[in-house]
Amino acid sequence: MRVLVTGANGFIGKNLLVHLAERKDIDVVCFTREHSEAELPAMLDGVQFVFHLAGINRPQDPAEFTTGNAGLSQQLADAMLATGCNAQVVYTSSIQAELDNPYGVSKRAAEDALLALREQGVPVSVFRLPNVFGKWAKPNYNSAVATFCHNIVNDLPIQINDPAAVVNLVYVDDVIEHFLALLDAKRKGDAFETVHPVYQLTVGELAEQLYRFRDSRQSLITERVGTGLVRALYSTYLSYVPKECFTYEVPKYGDPRGVFVEMLKTPDAGQFSYFTAHPGITRGGHYHHTKTEKFLVIKGKASFKFRHMHTGEFYELETTGEKPEIVETMPGWTHDITNIGDDEMIVMLWANEIFDREKPDTYACPLTPVAK
Repeated sequence: MRVLVTGANGFIGKNLLVHLAERKDIDVVCFTREHSEAELPAMLDGVQFVFHLAGINRPQDPAEFTTGNAGLSQQLADAMLATGCNAQVVYTSSIQAELDNPYGVSKRAAEDALLALREQGVPVSVFRLPNVFGKWAKPNYNSAVATFCHNIVNDLPIQINDPAAVVNLVYVDDVIEHFLALLDAKRKGDAFETVHPVYQLTVGELAEQLYRFRDSRQSLITERVGTGLVRALYSTYLSYVPKECFTYEVPKYGDPRGVFVEMLKTPDAGQFSYFTAHPGITRGGHYHHTKTEKFLVIKGKASFKFRHMHTGEFYELETTGEKPEIVETMPGWTHDITNIGDDEMIVMLWANEIFDREKPDTYACPLTPVAK
């Protein structure tokens, strides 16, 4: 399929092009500010789908709203009629098309020009998008999310006029997903299509969330970044981190036994760490009432010993880095781990809760040797 993308160098355009490049069945034609409207008829040759993303958001002269939004859209519509191009069209409008400011008026006029094509049988769908955020949006342009992310990762101040002001946001990957659904469905979309989910929060809440992302490198406590808005915001925030800051150091605690390093802590799903042990070294020798742990030996050879605190039952097992095998500690069993190999042992560790020095739920109780 031959696809025309106008505004290909813009924020949404860049994201869309990467997705389209992943497809072997798509041939993309790009229209950018380097092209003139006179080139549109030739560019439409053989095109079956048009993503019309081009537009003016922040012109130096307000008259550019008319030429860059309404004018370009009308010229695209005229070129399609003149060439007989019946390609499906997706147009990125704005929720401001409902307003009577210069930008909104120009976007509404652009919609009208394209929807007139729909009346003549050309499938046209308009997306009135709220604030779109995601990777590659330009800071200090038209996205508070981009500006806040850029400033916070670079230790620059941010300006908030009204922390209680509410913003509606859609994530760029969700926008692209809806676009591609229309492309693949090969159906005539509705005149007005919507993107879901739409996230709503205050400007103050947005700033606070981004600052928590920044601070997590020090606290090691991650936000709940696996789903929804926090997932999308975290991905967006990281996309503004300069390459010089791709790495960050975490504390390392060492003693004659080896080292212990905490990597990541979660609000409600425990923490991850690793430790090393020299040959013959035993770690542990304690029990928990409620806390649980999972150990994974990734290098070396280990002996795990367990003794039931009530019955005295004893159990021992061995595991090595050659065989990925999780060893789980059980509440009410004192336990330890000994390096029985000839080299340094490295062990990954997950605990189901963040270590609390005030209430560690860790009670020393060495395991006594058992006669064989």
